[in-house]
Amino acid sequence: MGLHDEVLDTARTETGLDDFGDDSFREGLELLVRSLHEEARLNGNGQTALRRNIVGLLAQRLQIEDWYRRHPEIDEERIVAPLIGLGLPRTGSTALSFLLAEDPNARSLRMWEAAQPCPPPSTVTGPDSRVEAGRAAVAGRAKTSPRRAKLVPASADGPTECQSLMALDFKAHLFQAYAYVPSYSKWLLNADLTSTYRYEVRALKLLQWGFSERPWRLKCPTHLLFLDHLDRAFPDARFVMTHRDPAEVMVSVADLYAAVARSFCDEIDARYIGELNVEHWSVGMRRTLEFRAAGRDDRFFDIDFRAMHRDPVGEVRRLYSWLGEPVTAEFERGMQRWWQENNEKREPNTHPDPAAFGLDIDGLRPLFADYTAQMRRWTAR
Repeated sequence: MGLHDEVLDTARTETGLDDFGDDSFREGLELLVRSLHEEARLNGNGQTALRRNIVGLLAQRLQIEDWYRRHPEIDEERIVAPLIGLGLPRTGSTALSFLLAEDPNARSLRMWEAAQPCPPPSTVTGPDSRVEAGRAAVAGRAKTSPRRAKLVPASADGPTECQSLMALDFKAHLFQAYAYVPSYSKWLLNADLTSTYRYEVRALKLLQWGFSERPWRLKCPTHLLFLDHLDRAFPDARFVMTHRDPAEVMVSVADLYAAVARSFCDEIDARYIGELNVEHWSVGMRRTLEFRAAGRDDRFFDIDFRAMHRDPVGEVRRLYSWLGEPVTAEFERGMQRWWQENNEKREPNTHPDPAAFGLDIDGLRPLFADYTAQMRRWTAR
């Protein structure tokens, strides 16, 4: 019996279910569990928390498949023309997602439902206990990793990245942020995520079921590496891409990875974290340039990090003009409120010396030179 069989059996026992759906998730699960066991050097909290996370993801798959078995009409839901946010990490995409979540005529992926899609929200009457559980999780994260809380705004009922839904297929960047899993990370870089995105659609249909159809606002930097695969699941998607100097980004994202990993590991390899992010994001940006150059530039709207900070509502207005959708007075008030409240809570932030992660800023620039040249063209006005 492999190491991964134990977590599969635990999920079956906890749920009383045994149908995980398509087997596409099994390769990633097996590689991840082996890498966590043989390479990760987890502390006690990390061993407990990540095992619980993996079992929880498997339990969610079992429950999703059970809901589809009992209600096959869920598959008739349509996910039409979502707006998908992407860009290098630490480029303002999280703030943008929170602004877009203020649109009452659109639908964001909320943190609490991404963490636990079942039961479908439309089937719950009265207060949903998952919201309070999400708030407790956010508070606990802020307590155990204050640096992470400072770097990334989070709210249980606010928007979140697609990572939790992608993790249902065990192909997601979040796992390599948790711990040192180089074998898994090497495999993920060239994995086929077609099944991952198709399962994300499956989860989104379940979350949408029972509600009126509204356009989805989704977001995840990881999509940069797998746009060809994403496009197969969301062929009518449009993209909003945020931009920032890659040299600044690499230090910031390495800082975030280190903050996350310290919750699960007593020792981290900072130089490896720097190398990992440079490799993955330089490959991701090369793939994105190729995707856009293949006649798809008209599906992208570009926002510069500095322009976003100068006039966030103005940038969203430009985006909505491109989408052909209105910015209502309610939407604008919500954006202004969120931006003001977030600014009031934001603390001054300085990142570590790049050398702490083995990063040579001048040495980084050639890896992103083609992107930097295109970024200037895309964001020029």
